[in-house]
Amino acid sequence: MPKAAENLVLFLFGGFLYSMIEVLARGYTHWSMTITGGLCLVLLYRHFTARPDDPLLMKCLFGAIVITLLEFIAGCIVNLWLGWDVWDYSELMFNLYGQICLPFSVLWFLLTMPVVALTGLFNWRFNEIRYSYDYLQEAERRPA
Repeated sequence: MPKAAENLVLFLFGGFLYSMIEVLARGYTHWSMTITGGLCLVLLYRHFTARPDDPLLMKCLFGAIVITLLEFIAGCIVNLWLGWDVWDYSELMFNLYGQICLPFSVLWFLLTMPVVALTGLFNWRFNEIRYSYDYLQEAERRPA
């Protein structure tokens, strides 16, 4: 399976998953969070599969940083620049411009644990598809 197709599958699944988590947690979501969630899963998948031997603690720290950074970028665009008021963490402790806060960064750290397992499943499935495709290509080249 080409990397572009893998990235599309990851993006769509990550966007859907993040949106569903948000709907379960607060009752609604915004399309900008679907995009953010999709980007998060693509980036985490690419990093985790490139560095499979990293300890879980390091993967969780990386996940928390990436998710927090993307949330901050999205928040600066949709909340501060465009004024859509999708969320506001101003009331929470240790927040930065109301867009990110320490309690949610800790949550992203914890949420990365199941994401590590999820990326392992995606990697296993993508490799299975890739090897099946290669086998079929090889079988077509063999003389009958």
